[in-house]
Amino acid sequence: MSALRGQLMPSSSSHALVSPLNRQPFQLQGSRCGVHSPTSTDNLHADCLYIQMTQWTPSPKLNKWRGFLQVLGRVTLVGVVGAAGTFWYLTYKDRNPGPQLPFDPSKKTLVILGSGWGATSLLKSIDTTDYNTVVISPKNFFLFTPLLPSVAVGTLGAKSVLQPTRYTTRHKARQVSVIEAEATAVDPVNKTVTFTDTSPLRPLEPTRTIPYDYLVYAVGAETQTFGIPGVKERAFFMKEIGDAEQMQTRFLDCIETAAFPGTSEEEKRRLLHMVVVGGGPTGIEVAGELHDFLEEDLKSWYPELHPYVHLTLVEALPNVLPSFSKELIAYTERTFKESRIDILTGTMVKGVNEGSVRLKPKDGDELEVPCGLVVWAAGNTARKITRDLMAQLPEDQTNKRGILVDDHLRILGAPSIFAIGDCTSTSYAPTAQVASQQGAYLARMFKLIAKKDGLEAKLAGLNTTGDGKDGAVETRNEAERLKKQIDKIKRKPFHYSHQGSLAYIGSDKAIAELPIFGREWTSGGVATFLFWRSAYLSTLFSLRNRALVAGDWMRTKFFGR
Repeated sequence: MSALRGQLMPSSSSHALVSPLNRQPFQLQGSRCGVHSPTSTDNLHADCLYIQMTQWTPSPKLNKWRGFLQVLGRVTLVGVVGAAGTFWYLTYKDRNPGPQLPFDPSKKTLVILGSGWGATSLLKSIDTTDYNTVVISPKNFFLFTPLLPSVAVGTLGAKSVLQPTRYTTRHKARQVSVIEAEATAVDPVNKTVTFTDTSPLRPLEPTRTIPYDYLVYAVGAETQTFGIPGVKERAFFMKEIGDAEQMQTRFLDCIETAAFPGTSEEEKRRLLHMVVVGGGPTGIEVAGELHDFLEEDLKSWYPELHPYVHLTLVEALPNVLPSFSKELIAYTERTFKESRIDILTGTMVKGVNEGSVRLKPKDGDELEVPCGLVVWAAGNTARKITRDLMAQLPEDQTNKRGILVDDHLRILGAPSIFAIGDCTSTSYAPTAQVASQQGAYLARMFKLIAKKDGLEAKLAGLNTTGDGKDGAVETRNEAERLKKQIDKIKRKPFHYSHQGSLAYIGSDKAIAELPIFGREWTSGGVATFLFWRSAYLSTLFSLRNRALVAGDWMRTKFFGR
């Protein structure tokens, strides 16, 4: 202890030491504190040493970085907490929408047939306080159809592209009745709708009929087979969620059957030859998604089968993607060629057999091509209920392709019925974008109609006789005022605003045709693919679907399909 004391406490009570970091001196001060001090250095009893170091002053540069990191940490913490709180609030609000107004007998009844793009867009935008609203559809959900090809190959899960119709209706101000049933008949004279419960849980199919004041007819269309033999029985459509799931099952069956021991080379080539019929956006995206699955997943898990894989796209028109520009058509064809996807344009399908498809080129003989899977994406046609409705209005409904409507989307011959979407025949293409804008337009129109109906009801309820001369004058003045308000309500005709066209072509590439500053801007490649994904994420109707789709894309990127 005395030796240590001699090292730390020389004759001077204060020494200057040097910091090893910045070479700045600091003071080391020592002092004795004890009860007594013995005279002998060998018998030191109660000495204590107090060491005090003065504060070390960092350099200005280190202070600057330290302050920056502190601010960055605080901002990051606030951002994370804020984002988590916002996400929690939005999800809580989605799952707990709160009370709704009950049905009001004084309000008119609005019946909506369907739960597709047009009907869901209308439900999302309409003010339900103006009507007693009823939705009748064989599906109790909305399907985001542009991503259906991704579901067919497992890039996305089925639930990610479905949104319950009751999610939309439950967040409205007034209660909306949702009935899962198949509409079988519409009576435009008596203004009634007849529908049937097709649930397998019922031994019988109970039928009900309800009246309406206004009807929105948005039943969509069914797949067009052109009467070609074998298409309905053996081809796989790309219209509903069940179609995608059935195609996925058949696709995986073809792969596993080809992998079975003893399968011949010829049989492997047949089973792994996938034929997609239809060169529109749906057919192109199905071919692109199939290619991605085969190259990114099958090549790893079934390396012995990869050399047998073959994809063919068949289109009856002279070129694919007729609604896109020539530059994007050429780019798509080059991309498919690099991906070893054969494109047969000017080729018609004459029949689909068990294990083959019969093709007829424009300038050639009919061929029978062996294949394991045929995906049919070749157009739409009117449903039976649509044809029956048109037959009741023969003088006005003269177009067999679909229902004719006026500029305000009212059915010709039945002004109380509005028709939107694929069931109509208009100058616009039967796309989801058109139907969505039509639904939003009708929501605005029904607001004006409700206002006009309310004013007309007040006008009809006025006591024109009045209470004496002054009362009669006041009543006439009120009637004139109401008439002027009714005359001011003008309904503008529907006008479609094209927001552009997108299509995924496989290999993490997409094509886009967008109207920017009055001209068509075209693009294709990986950057367009990222834009395609961001555009579809923003188009999804709910936070739930956006989170599920984004999560599925990340899952596929890291872990495959």
